[in-house]
Amino acid sequence: MRRVRSSAALRSLVRETRLAPEQFILPLFVCPGEGVRREIGSMPGNFQLSVDELVKECEQAKKLGIGGVILFGIPEVKDEMASGAYAESGIVQRALHAIKSAVRDLSAITDVCNCEYTSHGHCGYVVNNDVDNDTTLDWLAKSAVSHARAGADVVAPSDMMDGRVAAIRKALDANGFTNTPILSYAAKYASAFYGPFREAAQSAPQFGDRRSYQMDPANRREAMREIELDVEEGADMIMVKPAMPYLDIIRMARDRFDLPLGAYQVSGEFSMLEAAIRNGWLDRNRAILESLTSIRRAGADFILTYFAREAAQLL
Repeated sequence: MRRVRSSAALRSLVRETRLAPEQFILPLFVCPGEGVRREIGSMPGNFQLSVDELVKECEQAKKLGIGGVILFGIPEVKDEMASGAYAESGIVQRALHAIKSAVRDLSAITDVCNCEYTSHGHCGYVVNNDVDNDTTLDWLAKSAVSHARAGADVVAPSDMMDGRVAAIRKALDANGFTNTPILSYAAKYASAFYGPFREAAQSAPQFGDRRSYQMDPANRREAMREIELDVEEGADMIMVKPAMPYLDIIRMARDRFDLPLGAYQVSGEFSMLEAAIRNGWLDRNRAILESLTSIRRAGADFILTYFAREAAQLL
């Protein structure tokens, strides 16, 4: 077995799993203002960006050959109705217009959710301290349409409401966006690894938690049911989130479904690796590429990762 491991050239020749920049999607956080580049304390090297600074990041991503970006909005004002999520002049909508004017042929994906836009930090309309599923579907459908109208190439619902893919597909089709694909966060777990993101997006829930709508980390078979329902409702692509703690779920999804499959190497995964690297406990370049390779090897076609720029440069 060692014969084909004896040189770098031979190891490369027989390598089963390969990484390429076009397999990466870079998450970006857009906020109000001009010239804003505010570093996120728990995610070194990542920033809350005003629209002008966001465009610069997108230009760099394009030059590096990265497959696309996904946008998360931080609105000027939050309210109980998440109105900033679906406002035609919302922060993500403005960012989309700017990206599409300045950067050609870069896929712009939008996160379709409400937690960044609600005053209470939950993903939908709250009634008696619980999220009302069907009212929330209306918000999500309006957000998806407004994103498509502003130029989104793909809309990606991450809320985990039942029936949201069907509601979004119906709304997109009714408004003339039949060609806009849906990337569903189909198996999204109620994970401890989202902590740094909630600082970045200012989206921590003000009461309770999200375990009544995000998945229990103990469940595998349930993930397959979630994904199957989203496929039946019209999802064009599916996603597992988080990635590295759920490699078994990625593998199961790859074996069972033939749609394009993504995985999100979430903020906690990034921050955990970054902290170990900065302490000198891990080799930076090898740790980054090995972590991404594990996700691809499990079966993901593309990876949402905060290491997208660095990994693209390494490759």
